[in-house]
Amino acid sequence: MKRFTIAENDANQRLDKFMQKAAPGLPPALLYKALRTKKIKLNKRRAEGSARLETGDELECWLPDEFFAPPDYQYDFLRAGRALEVLYEDAHVLLLDKPAGLLSHPDESEYVDTLLGRAQRYLYEKSEYDPAKENAFAPALVNRIDRNTQGIVVAAKSAEALRVLNEKMKRREIRKFYLCAVHGVPKQGEKQPDGWLLLRGWLAKDEGRSLVRVHDHPREGAKESLTKYRVMQEHHKTPAGSPGTPAGEISILEIELLTGRTHQIRAQMAAIGHALVGDGKYAPRAQYQADTKRGIKRQCLCSHRIIFDFKSPAGALEGLRALDISVKKADFLNNL
Repeated sequence: MKRFTIAENDANQRLDKFMQKAAPGLPPALLYKALRTKKIKLNKRRAEGSARLETGDELECWLPDEFFAPPDYQYDFLRAGRALEVLYEDAHVLLLDKPAGLLSHPDESEYVDTLLGRAQRYLYEKSEYDPAKENAFAPALVNRIDRNTQGIVVAAKSAEALRVLNEKMKRREIRKFYLCAVHGVPKQGEKQPDGWLLLRGWLAKDEGRSLVRVHDHPREGAKESLTKYRVMQEHHKTPAGSPGTPAGEISILEIELLTGRTHQIRAQMAAIGHALVGDGKYAPRAQYQADTKRGIKRQCLCSHRIIFDFKSPAGALEGLRALDISVKKADFLNNL
């Protein structure tokens, strides 16, 4: 028999979701059968999979130990790199500056050395995270940015922090700003009271090509995308470089995302004829080839600033209210 006492990081989730993490070897069919036959009890009573767990609850699981056996290998995150740029840290959150070229989460090309793996290793080596002492929770990233984009990623160190931050993201109470370099000097968009310009479009994913398409009007399967921007530096001349690589005009923009769609900035800027410098996915082919001849092979984009603009209670994260954090420098500026 296995007994669990629900800790703070395990509370406020469904019992069946908790069991899927605490007993990874237990097939879903056996889980729900165990609930029906009272082999899993909550506070010594019959339990439902939909029951919401609370701190201090007792779970008794009359099931074979093999379903709860810990892995017999070293934690994967201990094989992640140690390099980590911490912009801010408190008891609940980490604000990290992810370098371009590093994945936020594992994918089919890289499983171990990701920003998430590095963050978990960092906290483990500080004795702030120990998987052996957690039933279901692990530090998690609240937002993500593309592999080839630098910038701020928020990591939650506790389950409460993760819940609050996810809610604040949905409510748009966390403002995210980007710096980017684009070809030309954009002037399109609706003029806003603060002088910024607003781009409004509807983005639809093209799964086959792993990109999104921008439409001027609503259509089935497309999501509204709102992007504010201002031109910070105009008429920035790129060098002529090698023969066949003409000099061109670029601009440095600051962008605020009002929605969080896949490839939102890259797709919307390209759609108005001002693709990001170094963007091999959305820029015209000739433009991208000219950028690569100048040594720019990644999109010039950095998630450079975040403001915790809370409008509602934030529980344990009240200390983040009005916090305004920026990266030390957008690295792509070194290449322009």
